[in-house]
Amino acid sequence: MTALSWRKPLVMLVAAVVAIMPALPQTIPPSALQQAVPGDLKRVVDLSYAINDKLVAWPGDDRVFESKVNGTVEKDGYFTRSFWMLEHYGTHLDAPAHFPPGKATVDQIPAEKLFGPAVVIDVQAESAKNADYLLSVERIERWEKQHGEIPEHAIVLLRTGWASRWPDAVKYRNQDALGKMHFPGYSLEAAKLLLARHVNGLGCDTLSIDYGASADFPVHHEILGAGLYQLENLANLSQLPETGAYLLVAPIKLEGGSGGPARVFALLP
Repeated sequence: MTALSWRKPLVMLVAAVVAIMPALPQTIPPSALQQAVPGDLKRVVDLSYAINDKLVAWPGDDRVFESKVNGTVEKDGYFTRSFWMLEHYGTHLDAPAHFPPGKATVDQIPAEKLFGPAVVIDVQAESAKNADYLLSVERIERWEKQHGEIPEHAIVLLRTGWASRWPDAVKYRNQDALGKMHFPGYSLEAAKLLLARHVNGLGCDTLSIDYGASADFPVHHEILGAGLYQLENLANLSQLPETGAYLLVAPIKLEGGSGGPARVFALLP
């Protein structure tokens, strides 16, 4: 999606909210939200896919999304629908409760954790050569040598280039003759290093932050078990710089949910 220029009133509104944040009642703990949001952010990029029944689902998930018209303008004077969908479908957030030993459901994730500077680690070259590529500690350290240590409260995004295959389910899942998927992901060692950096969450432009061939999902257990969240099936990561963007994550506040669809925005200079 093409980045949109902000109109002046919106810029003024964001600046006003940030300015008064320390004076607000502390229902939201003073952490990432009270850090200075760069004042030169002028563009917004939507990192989410629109939800419909044609998105790439996890293998075996045959019923994914349904909608029904409940009211029409012609008959009722208004338009309304009801819908049903999986919690983990399209661009979505995995809450800690999704995998043990994680506990918090999506509605229990602290609001301040849904904001933070974006750290984009670009592994498109590696992924093009090896569909089973795992982000390594060495690759993170190489990023840090160039950009500085990953800051606390950051949201780390793995850009593999896999979004170029969306929404072709065959190419995106990349299953072999035995049905095993092949796409890049985080290594367990990389996940542990990012936990030590005290990041808010991890994201990727693939079906899972664990690589496609994983059978036991060690990164899910490690990250969600530590109380962080994951963002999967992100769109438009190609429009983000490796550093300098700021993320706003807006998942559905579904009580008791193991996750849910999310609208994710990046603010850029």
